[in-house]
Amino acid sequence: MLFLIAYIGSVVLINYAFSTAPHLDIIWSAWGGLVFILRDMVQARFGHGALAAMLVALVLSYVTSDPSIALASATAFAVSECIDWLVFSITKRPLHDRLWISSALSIPLDTFIFFGMIDALTPGVILTALGSKFAGVTAVWLIMAWRLRKQAVVS
Repeated sequence: MLFLIAYIGSVVLINYAFSTAPHLDIIWSAWGGLVFILRDMVQARFGHGALAAMLVALVLSYVTSDPSIALASATAFAVSECIDWLVFSITKRPLHDRLWISSALSIPLDTFIFFGMIDALTPGVILTALGSKFAGVTAVWLIMAWRLRKQAVVS
């Protein structure tokens, strides 16, 4: 439940942050890495319920943020969430692999859609957003792979 609350709260807060202080876009784009990790954890725990969590976060974002930011967020999340759903539904790989595969496909699209729609598609923002998102998901992948190896040794 903690991941679910953190995910919804992070989406709302990051959209609010982009609305109120767009000049700090590099900071907010780094924060985006956390949102992807939380989304993957919600997907792993709640399956298709992640779509409902996304809708709640986007409705709250629309109420608390600039509508153009909420629309950009909704569009980017819809595309990346569909990719995640496909990877999680079709792929039979271990969870940590599905997390990385879905992120490798969805992170670049999400980044370009969101920042393109809010006219903040600069090299610094792109590098920060992609770097933080891929660093986060790689760290989660490494932790999960390590735990699997540790369990295999114990068994």
